[in-house]
Amino acid sequence: MIPQIGRWVSVPPEGELAELCTRRDDAEVDPASVGMTQDDVETVWARAVDLYRSRTQPAVALCLRHRGRVVLDRAIGHARGNAPGELGVPQVPVTPDTPFCIFSASKAVTALLMHELDARDRLRLDDPVVEYIPEFGAHRKEWVTLRHLLNHRAGIPTVPDRYAPLELAHDWDRVVELLCEQRPVSAAGRRLAYHAISAGFILGEAARRATGERIEDLLQDIVSRPLGLDLGYGVAPERIDSVAQNAFTGLPVPFPISRIIRRSLGLPMAAAVEASNDPRFLTSVIPSGNIITTANGLSRFFQLLLDEGAAGAAQILDRRAVRRARVESTYFELDLTLGIPIRYGQGLMLGARPFSMYGPGTRQAFGHYGFINVIGWADPERALAGALLTSGKPIVADHLRPLWNLLGAIARRVPRAA
Repeated sequence: MIPQIGRWVSVPPEGELAELCTRRDDAEVDPASVGMTQDDVETVWARAVDLYRSRTQPAVALCLRHRGRVVLDRAIGHARGNAPGELGVPQVPVTPDTPFCIFSASKAVTALLMHELDARDRLRLDDPVVEYIPEFGAHRKEWVTLRHLLNHRAGIPTVPDRYAPLELAHDWDRVVELLCEQRPVSAAGRRLAYHAISAGFILGEAARRATGERIEDLLQDIVSRPLGLDLGYGVAPERIDSVAQNAFTGLPVPFPISRIIRRSLGLPMAAAVEASNDPRFLTSVIPSGNIITTANGLSRFFQLLLDEGAAGAAQILDRRAVRRARVESTYFELDLTLGIPIRYGQGLMLGARPFSMYGPGTRQAFGHYGFINVIGWADPERALAGALLTSGKPIVADHLRPLWNLLGAIARRVPRAA
């Protein structure tokens, strides 16, 4: 039984849950056409509904592609109006077309942009950052490479003390200046420590100076427009109300987790979630953390990676760029920021056996998590590309078991490719 303290989402009685489920029937193919059954699809969706039942998620959206075709594209809950403390606020149902902020899953997209620029000879990932941003070399950071930033080994995992996320949301140059002035906590390449926010700004600035184009424009030119995707850093001001609103749910965050979050994001947990709904955050460019898209859009991006950069007859990304992003850089080394061992690629989080963040038996899977239970991933063994988008942000709550059960159902019900 969940204790009646903390922050929880109101969930209707069992008989009324079906009314909160929305789907795009025209998007879902006959499961038999890709070697699945309707029972497979409904079992997976039932586990997603169980996650919603945990009362930690105002909204859940899930999109799965198998063998390149959409087998599930559904959502349940409310985009706004059903978060803790929103009593009396008009409720807006979530739909598969509702965009979400994918937070750190943005790192996978930014990483592929950097690999693509390398493949196009626009920059070199093994170059020191100072080749592009000379002032970054302050305080003995001159040996930090772009690859160190991708691999969370640049020695600047936390944001500077003077970093005020909302006040500096649209002051890109000032954020870069602060990061250039920052003192590293370890030598380049020596320690693995997740760079939640910091690395993305430096990668984006290096890309701008190397190409003369802003990273948000590079994303549109290289990925979003060629694929016809609504996927970008932030949104235009007139679209703010369309984005699913995030909510801090569950019990208060205990120490030392609270301290890790504060140092990584520049804000305490509850304040960070509140800031993620602020127009200044939603309309800014944060390469490590504020891409906004739908579950279908994120799944489509990982289908592109699953197909090694090809979309039909068009080669959107260089095959070498996609392959290089999956090259293992860390095998279950302890991440000193997150406090757990993780298997990393070159900007991606990799699956493993027996434990994997993408479900059981998913060693070949690759993708990225986002704050807190946002997941975009591809699994070559199953010819699967998936995206799970959630708007609840719990740390301590009864949500991990239904999440694991959902990932397990996907791993078991989506057949391995022949």
